[in-house]
Parts: sequence; C-alpha cells; structure tokens
Amino acid sequence: MSPLSLESLLPPYIRSFEPYVPSRPDDELMRLYGCSRLFRLNNNENALGPPPATQEVIRRFVPPRAALYPSGDSFYLRRKLADRFGKDPEQFLVGNGANEVIAFAIKAFCEAGDNIVTADRTFAVYEWVATFSGLEARLVPLRDYAFDDRGMLARMDGRTKIFFVCNPNNPTGTYWGRDRLRRFLEAVDGRAIVVVDEAYCEFVEREDYPDGMSLLDEYPHLVVFRTFSKMYGLAGLRIGYLAGSLPVVDAIRRACVVYSVNAVAQEAAVAALDDGNHVLESRRLVRESRAYLEEELAARGLPFVSGEGNFIMIRLPMSDTLAYRKLMTRGVMVRTMTGFRFPNFIRVTLSVREAMEAFVAALDEILKR
Repeated sequence: MSPLSLESLLPPYIRSFEPYVPSRPDDELMRLYGCSRLFRLNNNENALGPPPATQEVIRRFVPPRAALYPSGDSFYLRRKLADRFGKDPEQFLVGNGANEVIAFAIKAFCEAGDNIVTADRTFAVYEWVATFSGLEARLVPLRDYAFDDRGMLARMDGRTKIFFVCNPNNPTGTYWGRDRLRRFLEAVDGRAIVVVDEAYCEFVEREDYPDGMSLLDEYPHLVVFRTFSKMYGLAGLRIGYLAGSLPVVDAIRRACVVYSVNAVAQEAAVAALDDGNHVLESRRLVRESRAYLEEELAARGLPFVSGEGNFIMIRLPMSDTLAYRKLMTRGVMVRTMTGFRFPNFIRVTLSVREAMEAFVAALDEILKR
C-alpha cells in the first residue's frame, strides 16, 4: 500500500489551520494541578444551573428513550419559540449549540472567493469556521472595546456575504444600542446577511439594548443567534438556535444537519423557556457578583473591562497563561485571553460569592510572588 499523502489531500487552508485543543476534564486537571476542588470561572457557565422545571425534565428522562432518534428538526421547541416570540415555527432552526448554527449560516451563503466581516477580538468561532471553510475572514479592530460599525462597512465588497456582530460582545461586554444596530442594518440594506449573536442577551438589563427578535420583520437580512448554554444553564446538553425571515431560514435549512440535537436537550429547552424567575435570579447573582469583583479589583488597582454578560475581563501585570497555571494550582480556572488577542488579560465568569472570594484570594497570592 502506498503511504498516505496528507499534503496532497488537504486543502491549503486546512493545512495551515491550527486546531483548537479543549481543556482536559475537571478530574484530570485537578490531578494535574494538585488541587482538591475546582471553581470553573472560564466558560461563562451559569452557577445556578438549569431552571428547576428543566432539571425535573432531565431527571424524568426514561433511559430506554435513548435508543430512539429525537425529533429531527426540534419540532416542539420550534413551536415553543414561535409562541414565545410571536413568529412562525419555520423561522427557527435549532442546532447542537450556537457553534453549529454558525456553520449552517456560513455553509448556506458562502462559496470560494467570498468573505465574512467581523471584529478582531470577539467570539472566535465566526473566524474559525470561515477560515477552515476556505473563506476570507475580514477582521475589523474594536474601537473602545466595541464593534466598529463604520470600520466593518468599509471592509464590505461584492463578495461579502455575512457580517457577524456579537451583541453584547464576548469578551468585552460592550454592545450596540437599538439606534446603532438599526443604522447598520439600513446601511447594509440587504446586500449581505447580518448575524447578531445574542448569546448573552438575557443578562442585559439596559433599556437601549435591542431585542433582535423584534427587528426580524423589519429587516429580512437579519439573522439572530441565541443559545441555551448561558442563561439557561444547558451548556452540557449543547443546544442553540437561529431565527430569521422565512426565505433566509429556508435557505439556511438547506445546509442544516438534521438530528444533531438530542432529545433531552430539546425537552429541557422547552421547559427552560417557561421559567422567568430563573432569569431574574441569574441577573441578581451576576449583578451582585459584578459589584463585589469590581470593588475588589479597584482596591488592588487592577484594570478591568466590565460590560454586559456574566463575565469580566481583567488585565494582569503578568502573562495570562502563567496566571492560569498559578490559579489552577489554587483550584480556580479562568480563561486566558491571548487567544482572543488580549494578551495578559483573563476573563472571569461572574459566579456565586464563594467562587468569587476564592478567585480574589488566589489572585492575591499569585500577584504577591
């Protein structure tokens, strides 16, 4: 048999792409770093977990049902979303986390020679999917930690198919208000798809924050992404969705992988949408945690970027990767920001008081040395 020649089989954009390596499971990390407990402050997970009704749905899932395929297009969840937002069920597509619906949109609209436009320091999956699909990802620098609308429009050309706007932005927490988003949508004017990723929208309490769902009828080129991973505490079940006008969603559906969302996730998500108290409790937790951490950071003279969402980004007087390793030995896991093009920054999830106090104590220890 001839030797396998990967060089000739792989496209150049795959050969040059660096794979993302996820962190190891918690028990492996605890063994590696010699800690007996671990506060997970790295992935913006909701410390309250799923809403109570959702937890009950998960507990009551009958094991023999695991042998059956789930609804291939999340039928009941799409109906629930339609009722919730006053839309048609066909305006929704559900995926295995928001990452999958990002791929759906790019595969549907882009071909060789096309490009997408987004920010240089935002949720990296837009750039990654475009790049390993052989497309150009045009990255526009943030302005004052926020997406630069004029800069993005200036990068548009006849091969621009999708703009990705993370609102609020992960990891800076900045957001476009209602008027600014409208101006951008009108400037694009149907020449490209505008994806507004609202993964953290349920945490935002600002009056001028736009609800993308309310703009779908007015702007047919708008697509809204949302997830159950953050506010609803279902990150472990991997479920997210997109919404748009009927023609746009019908187009994206052609590139959609069906049966990718498991039955437990679908039923848990349906139950989660009914629990408004969970949203209020989660907002209260984040509000109190933010106030505590901002005060502690200010007292230590540490610069931080604190906006919307359940996280804060902190600038350290040391390497973020070194800080990660030191914090891990003290049982605290944070997200290094070099990969987001913010060297020497870490991002910290706003969690329960015990976890926040553990982080501050560990931070004091590593900064003294």
